[in-house]
Amino acid sequence: MSKKIRAGIVGATGMVGQRFITLLQDHPYFTLTALAASARSAGRPYEEAVAGRWKMATPMPEDVAKMTVIDAADIEAMKEKVDFVFCAVDMKKPDILALEEAYAKAEIPVVSNNSANRWTDDVPMVIPEINDIHTNVIKSQRARLGTKRGFIAVKPNCSIQAYVAALTPLRKYGIKEVVATTYQAISGAGKTFNEWPEMVDNLIPFISGEEEKSEKEPLKIWGEEKDGVIVTAKAPLITTQCLRVPVTDGHTCAVFVNFENKPTKEQILAEWKAFRGAPQLLGLPHAPEQFITYFEEENRPQARLDRDIYGGMGVTLGRLREDTLFDYKFVGLAHNTLRGAAGGAVLTAELLYRQGYLD
Repeated sequence: MSKKIRAGIVGATGMVGQRFITLLQDHPYFTLTALAASARSAGRPYEEAVAGRWKMATPMPEDVAKMTVIDAADIEAMKEKVDFVFCAVDMKKPDILALEEAYAKAEIPVVSNNSANRWTDDVPMVIPEINDIHTNVIKSQRARLGTKRGFIAVKPNCSIQAYVAALTPLRKYGIKEVVATTYQAISGAGKTFNEWPEMVDNLIPFISGEEEKSEKEPLKIWGEEKDGVIVTAKAPLITTQCLRVPVTDGHTCAVFVNFENKPTKEQILAEWKAFRGAPQLLGLPHAPEQFITYFEEENRPQARLDRDIYGGMGVTLGRLREDTLFDYKFVGLAHNTLRGAAGGAVLTAELLYRQGYLD
């Protein structure tokens, strides 16, 4: 476990790619050795490729600034420099599918932030605290791809992180129906207010593709690993609405839920407080000490106050109360570019590392 392995970022110039860079600085398991992006950025120093477009609050690391960007399509060049890659590219879905599979077949494991492979049935879609056992399908995926090391693992959509985390320990009570409305920050679109002034004092009641992902992806996460694939769960019934709101970071959700066996409020709070998974048990570097934090205050969680809890990797909940139509309702919050995007992918890679899949 003492030897660091070499990590690359495919899609390094975008907002999620930049977030990967900040998370990999001084990482105990991984060392960043390669940056890849589109052909128009290739061959240039990274600081030149993102000139005027560095969106992180912290300065660009000096060693990263001088790294020469590689063409993401030049897999042989990447193979010389990396042991695995994170992938966060802005491409059409068929092109992403082809690119990620090409990396995997070149024996370069891929931990993806993209949605393209989320419904490939032998590709694990992982929230490490919830379904770490789904990585078992990597063996059958490697058999399909004809690889010894190469595989693809993905993280789910950023909009589901808070309510899937909140609902998972309550599944023992038989969740029947869920209504969730998400209020999603502009960084989820890779934007800042300087780039998207139309979002100031505004709300957009549509985000393309988000509602389908938000309704279906939890069912794969709650699915069963069987015969080398993930069999999607059939219940509960989930319906969502997804809105873009004028917030920099942090996706908030308002959730309503019905149970077959209604728990007490005290039982729910106890389940949330006790809930922990493989990242906490293994002491992974980016694991939040407390996966779910519940606030008793009526006006919490708030994006500005609470999105950065445990380095942005914790989930915060509040306002749990009984409802007139549903059994309960509550509010959740998760940092979308940390827990929801790059941080979730890094935590997944840490899990895969400890499970031996990145050896």
